[in-house]
Amino acid sequence: MEIRSRRVLALAATVAAGVGLAGQARLNGEFGARLGDGIGASLLTTAMGMVVLLALVPAFPAGRRGIRRLRTAVREGQLRWWHCLGGISGALIVGGQGITVTSLGVALFTVAIVAGTAGGSLAADRWGLGPGGVRPVTAARLGGAALCVLAVVIAGADRIGGASTLALVALPLLAGVTGAVQSAFNGRVAAAAGSPWPATMVNFVVATATLAVLLLAGFAVRGLPTGGFPAEPWFYLAGLIGIGVVAVATLAVGEIGVLVYGLASVAGQLLGAIALDLVTGPQPTVATWAGAGLTLVAVLLAARVNRSPAPDRSAPR
Repeated sequence: MEIRSRRVLALAATVAAGVGLAGQARLNGEFGARLGDGIGASLLTTAMGMVVLLALVPAFPAGRRGIRRLRTAVREGQLRWWHCLGGISGALIVGGQGITVTSLGVALFTVAIVAGTAGGSLAADRWGLGPGGVRPVTAARLGGAALCVLAVVIAGADRIGGASTLALVALPLLAGVTGAVQSAFNGRVAAAAGSPWPATMVNFVVATATLAVLLLAGFAVRGLPTGGFPAEPWFYLAGLIGIGVVAVATLAVGEIGVLVYGLASVAGQLLGAIALDLVTGPQPTVATWAGAGLTLVAVLLAARVNRSPAPDRSAPR
């Protein structure tokens, strides 16, 4: 498949994964509210995804081959062990969903995520953290990142409140920064394994372990949760959505870079949030529609990097 076709496919898959992230955020947020513990809800759904991957990936020859290649890459120094820790960022993202989405709303949660993602993605590309190597900070890429931040601020302007709201914003903001690094590292792991599935499995194992540590720390501070488990089965699907999202990231980031991946994902999240609001309410405002439109323009602007010279793939390891 020619380069342009692969890039278009990667962009489309990333937007679709972003729509899935909006659904995951809504499910984890409501699950956390019902349970009375956002970290506990996120741990349960992430652990379910981990169990599925631990059962399926080694069951297929391609999965076993990828795991062997991954071990070899780490042992021989082609891949650093800390490249396998991208799941820590995933834990922050889903943990942030469970803790803050019900208070901030999906729109403002996305505002904070994208602000961190835009800055973190520019840095990750500039430092060559992803499998595509160093990608320069061109005017188009910088303008696309700035426009995307402006777009989501417009979309979520009516949800920005006082000091308490700003304090809640800090967690998804940090998650956005680390999420950009996660995408870069997962792309490297997938490239070393020759398949997205071992990378996705490693990501879920690390994320589950991180959330378990955070949950135990939370128990020590505030005690056990007081809520109950939802009876509706769809609340437990968030981890399965996450499998698809991480798998897409491991493949797409090598084609389009960390920044364009991050912005396309945000475009999908906004579109997903609008779709959810249309179905469940409240109805999206004019500002939300305008923000979504500007986000798509930002993605197209940043993606113009493919007209630039080929990126330097001599990324530092």
